[in-house]
Formats: sequence, C-alpha cells, structure tokens
Amino acid sequence: MYHLKDLGVIFFPAYDWAISPTHPEREERLLYTQDQLREEGLFDLSNITEFKPEVATYADIDRVHYCFPGVKEVSTESHLVAAGGAIKAARLIMERKVDKAFAMVRPPGHHAMKVVHGNRGFCNINNEAVMIEFIREHYGRKRIAIVDTDCHHGDGTQDIYWHDPDVLFISMHQDGRTLFPGTGFSDELGGPSARGKTINLPLPPNTSDEGILYVFDHLIQPILDDFKPDLIINSAGQDSHYSDPITNMNVSTQGYAKLNEKLNPDIAVLEGGYSIQSVLPYVNLAVLLAMAGVDYSHVIEPDYDPEKLRQSNQIDEYLQKLCTLTLKNYFNPTPLNVKLNRYDTRIKNIYYDTDGISDQEVEQIMVCGNCSGIRHLTSKTDRGTSSMGIEIPIDACKRCRDEGYRLLDESRRNFKGNTIKFINRLDQEYLTINEFELTPMGRYYF
Repeated sequence: MYHLKDLGVIFFPAYDWAISPTHPEREERLLYTQDQLREEGLFDLSNITEFKPEVATYADIDRVHYCFPGVKEVSTESHLVAAGGAIKAARLIMERKVDKAFAMVRPPGHHAMKVVHGNRGFCNINNEAVMIEFIREHYGRKRIAIVDTDCHHGDGTQDIYWHDPDVLFISMHQDGRTLFPGTGFSDELGGPSARGKTINLPLPPNTSDEGILYVFDHLIQPILDDFKPDLIINSAGQDSHYSDPITNMNVSTQGYAKLNEKLNPDIAVLEGGYSIQSVLPYVNLAVLLAMAGVDYSHVIEPDYDPEKLRQSNQIDEYLQKLCTLTLKNYFNPTPLNVKLNRYDTRIKNIYYDTDGISDQEVEQIMVCGNCSGIRHLTSKTDRGTSSMGIEIPIDACKRCRDEGYRLLDESRRNFKGNTIKFINRLDQEYLTINEFELTPMGRYYF
C-alpha cells in the first residue's frame, strides 16, 4: 500500500561547470536523468512538482565555512546555485509547501569541510550544511539527523558537525581502507561536546541490497528512534550501485528505493553517482517515486541479476558484528579524557586532491558545560598561506561568547597570517579580516 506525498523536486545540472569535459562529475550526470524523468512522465503526476533553485549568498556560505581567502575565490556561481537548490528544498519543507523535497543538484558537497581552500572529492561547498544552517538561522534551532548513503565517507559533513550535539551524523559507506577519502571508521564518534553523535558504518566491498537494508533495520532505525530528530536529511549519493565505475559495491536501483522508503527523509540532497548514462537515471527515478509514495517496483536495470549480486556469508557476519559494535558506540560511547572549561585539540592533515593543496589544521574546542563551546582553528597550507577561524556557536553561553571576542581581539593584534574568519552564530555576525583590515564586504548582520 502506497501513501502519496507531495514531492518538490529542485533540479540544477550546472550546465557551465565541470572539473573537466570527461570528468565523472560533469553536467551529463543530471542531463540523462532529466531526459529519463521527462520520458517517464514524472512531472505529469499531480503530487510531484518541479521548482527552480535559489542562489545562495556569500552570507549563507560564511555561516558554515571558513573559506580562505573568501567565498568568491573558492567557488563559482554553480556552487552557489547548487547550495541554493538545497536552501529551496528547506524552504518548501519548513513552510509546508510540500511533504518531501529532493534537491537534485550538482556540484556535490559532502567532502567540503569546515575549512575550504579549494576542491576536494569533487566538492567545494557543503550543500547540506549550508541548508541546515539556513534552517536553524531562519526557522529556529532543530534537532537534525543526516544520513549519508553515498559510497564515499561524508568526511566534510562529519567535520562540520563533529562538535554539534544537536546534529546526528550517520555515514554508511564503502570501507575507507578501500576507497577515498580513507576515513569513516567505527571509532570516529564526534568531539567531547557531541560524543556518539557521529556514527560511521564502513561496509565491505560487494555489500548488496540485503546488506544496506539489514544495517538500516538493525542499526540506523534504532538510533533514529532514540535521537528523535525534528528533520531527517538524506545525503543521497547513488554511487554504491553495482555498475558505478569508481566504487566496488553491489547495490541495485530497487535497493536504493527501498532504503529511501524505509528512511523516509524530509529532504534529500544529491551527492555522488557516476554510472552516468546507463544507471543513474534509473536510480534517481526510483528514489523520487519512493519519496512521493508512488510504486517504484517497475524501475529495474536491464542487466539486473540478483543472484550475481548476492553478498557472501562473510559479509553477512561482518555486518552483524558491525551493528552490535556501532550501537554500543552510540548508546555508550567511549568518553574522551578532557577537562571541563579547557580546550580540547585535534590536528588534521587535509589534502585537496583536485587542486593539489596540502593543509594542516590545529583545531581547538572549549569543553563547556553550558553550551557546545568556542571553536578555534589555524590552517597552514603548502602554498604559504596561514589562516585562522573563530566560531561562537548558536547556543553560546555568555562566557563562551566573551571568550570568542577575546580570541578575536587577541588574533587581530598578534596573528601573523593572511586571513581571519569570525563566525558569531549567536548574534549573527560574520567577519573577514585580511592582513588585519576589515574588508568592505566582510561584515554581515541579519
């Protein structure tokens, strides 16, 4: 029995942007999907409506990222429209114009971290994070669950929400020992203020439909039931498909659609999927039908053979153990040995594989008993740039707010680098300071 839902589809193929004409992340990814949707008469269904994206502003990006030296230098108009497509999806849901929304946009974004110097993993701007922070800025604070079903670990989204107790991040991906970006292991559980709110599910190569559905039923659903989010966001990567040229999984179109039906997300945002012509249109169509509550059982690949794709007994046993371990990580996470009212430090070495930039970051978070704490980091690249970011969180207590301004004043006097970024979510103030001078367009108030 299917229950129809009003679905809003925001479509943006980014005609004028690609890493290269033959790169897997190019405009054809969605142009073939567009043809498939038209041929199948998707928009002839009364409960499915196509909407145009918005254009995200620099302020929308500065609310989330430390872009060095600035948003203009690390993004294009296509990135702003892709992020704006996600914002449009949020507006439709928050203003109850539709029941569900799918931002079918590119370029993707889930590898874009808190700091952005360029493109890594095909991503410059984190579309989901921009959307989530737009929601919290304009519609009030929410408890949000992000379930990332892309085949690659959503390391950028994880990094942005590592310290946020109100955002549950779950990433189900191919084991990082076998695939970019080489992260996303079970012991990555979040920072001291949000321990257990990061959940990673590294799946072995050749995991099939039955594997991802088992993990959902025995792990993801129980965690969502406990967390009780106000909104569920699906980072909808379609690259675990058995035909995808850059991954090693065995998920089918029907597997993706069943997973989406079970997850029942409020909003989906497209991420990966690189079997551009032969399969991606099928997967996108089936997922859209599932979100709209329409029968998707007829959407099957011409070469689909479930027997060839069936996963091994060893994978079955591995997933059972993984679910047991990961449930423990959520309900009883191993605590970090950090002291209250002190800074906890982590060091990150980040490589921008597209732009060839190496970055070393030193991040500190104030472990505060009253809020999620001040976030302070320095970034040094192999291109000779040195930058700093300071963030006062949206739930900041008075002491942490004062500490944020103390750090800003101290940095303006003593920091010998190129750029300082200051994010004050509590008071909605965003500053960019280049060579110790406030840039004319660097201050935003709302």
